[in-house]
Amino acid sequence: MTRAAGPTGHLAAVAVADAALGAVTLAGTVTDRGAAAAPVAPVADAAAAAPAGTDGGLAAPGRAPVPAAALAELADAVASVRTDATARDAARTDRSGWSAGGAPDAVVRATSVDDVVATLRWAHAHRVPVVPRGAGSGLAGGAAAGPGQVVLDVSGLDRVLAVRPEDGVAVVEPGVVTADLDRAARAHGLRYAPDPGSVELSTIGGNIATNAGGLRCVKYGVTRDAVLALDVVLADGSLLRTGAATLKGVTGYDLTSLFVGSEGTLGVVVRATLRLTPVPVATATVVASFAEVGDAAAAATAVTAAGVRPSTLELLDAATLAAVDAAQGTDLGARGGALLLVQTDGFAAAAEAEVVAGVLGATATHLERTADPERGAALVAARRLALPSIERHGTVLIEDVAVPRSALADAVRGIAAVSARTGVRVFTLAHAGDGNLHPVVLTDDGVVTPRVQRTLDAIVALALDLGGTLTGEHGVGALKRPWLDDELDPVARAAHRAVKAALDPLGLLNPGKAI
Repeated sequence: MTRAAGPTGHLAAVAVADAALGAVTLAGTVTDRGAAAAPVAPVADAAAAAPAGTDGGLAAPGRAPVPAAALAELADAVASVRTDATARDAARTDRSGWSAGGAPDAVVRATSVDDVVATLRWAHAHRVPVVPRGAGSGLAGGAAAGPGQVVLDVSGLDRVLAVRPEDGVAVVEPGVVTADLDRAARAHGLRYAPDPGSVELSTIGGNIATNAGGLRCVKYGVTRDAVLALDVVLADGSLLRTGAATLKGVTGYDLTSLFVGSEGTLGVVVRATLRLTPVPVATATVVASFAEVGDAAAAATAVTAAGVRPSTLELLDAATLAAVDAAQGTDLGARGGALLLVQTDGFAAAAEAEVVAGVLGATATHLERTADPERGAALVAARRLALPSIERHGTVLIEDVAVPRSALADAVRGIAAVSARTGVRVFTLAHAGDGNLHPVVLTDDGVVTPRVQRTLDAIVALALDLGGTLTGEHGVGALKRPWLDDELDPVARAAHRAVKAALDPLGLLNPGKAI
């Protein structure tokens, strides 16, 4: 894929200059409440990078506003439509901080499946693009919306409809917060295993949209592994039911898996049947420090090769440890230049932790092993606070590459080399057990300068060269689209477009995202 040189390389393919503001925003510093990011440098003529015949869903200048009469018709059809500046501005971006410039024309606050059906039927009739939205906790701009678009907020569909312990399943609406589902399941001795870093904020619908991962997915799988069945409203307002409430089922194509990770481009999820797992009877924690990050990554690979199945296997480099220690008052970086946090769970937790300790002890500079739940929880909490701690340093870009586990050491050393070469600070943390890395790139005072752009491009190229992928769990959204052709060949791209055309022939659902 050809991209313009310098700071317009990545940004020109995903952002459109806002004539009124003279700037766009992209993945900036985010407060604990998800406030807007700091502005980055303006980019010229990005609309030209959008797919032919569309505005790419990125608020291209000159897009016609939704007619007032059509909005009045929508207001009559659903429970709540907001057109005030406060509601529209809040829906223009997500936690990435990215915005195309300008706010959507309206926000529908759905409180029922009927609201979702009515909104999409209306949009289909009036040819209005719709951007589905949950908590807005995404990190790739997938829920960002601009002028000429209507946001469909499903966070109000927030009921846990059923927990069936005997079947090990829950039935929920898309606005249920991930941690709330986990708490509801724990009342029955069960839990919802996928646990993204935003577990106390993100919703099930958003997790399904991006096929979210998390700390425990090394053992229990990502969101797709927990989804058994879905109710999905398609672009024309028809209701599709996929899958079954059984643990096995192979009738027809696996449409459930198709919608998981589709980022709201194929349909809007309004109900999900999810797999639950028993709460482990025991959890053991091993923390190991290492002289440098490559040693820690190699040790993580050795753990997975030793035959144990850790439930958590996380890596933090020296820069990340320093940021966490400074922000949280911890001393995680006191004993080395990198850290591994490993947990094992279940009946064999202690035995597996002993094996893990033996493997890590061969190269670690310090090792701690504990079965104390409070100590283990505190260490996991510190890991979850890594990103907010890093964001205190300034506007950041959060990468989400993944590599084969055997290439993890090469990846972290390669990222360190990229940082040294460009002079751009990079904080690396990783779900080391499955090779998913989050290099967090610090911008130059909120500006994506040429050296910052070179850093981003080099990190993605490194991951792909190692046999990896440009996104492991955050999704493509708007921010990752410029690199799609670097990973997907023309046949794969054509297949994606064919699926999109079959389910959303007018291209109204979250245009300019994911594909």
